[in-house]
Amino acid sequence: MTFDNDKPELNITPLVDIMLVLLAILMVTSPSISYEEKINLPQGSQKTTSSPTIKSLVVSINAKKEIFINQKKFDFISFADNLTQMRNEFNTQDPVFIRADKSLKYDDVIFVLRNIKNIGFTKVALQTE
Repeated sequence: MTFDNDKPELNITPLVDIMLVLLAILMVTSPSISYEEKINLPQGSQKTTSSPTIKSLVVSINAKKEIFINQKKFDFISFADNLTQMRNEFNTQDPVFIRADKSLKYDDVIFVLRNIKNIGFTKVALQTE
């Protein structure tokens, strides 16, 4: 016995369920995804490592001389003024970590290091791989 009038039904409930689960997973994981500037660090000779804490000041300099202070981008020329304004957010006794691209000139890294020291930070560490 065949019924010519019956049309097959398409049940989309499982598809909707899967899409809602994927959307929930995306909504939970997306706040934890953070952008980090790619910096090619030079090789270091020290075997022990010190890693920055959450409240540490991390200054990153990429190959284009763009300076990032804890993920905020600043111009190379106005770096000292911007760091002076942000000084109260950090403890000057905590270590400052400088991540500089290995293709930068020595003078550029020393310029940043000198400005950090002049502002009042006493402990500065250069990060390497």
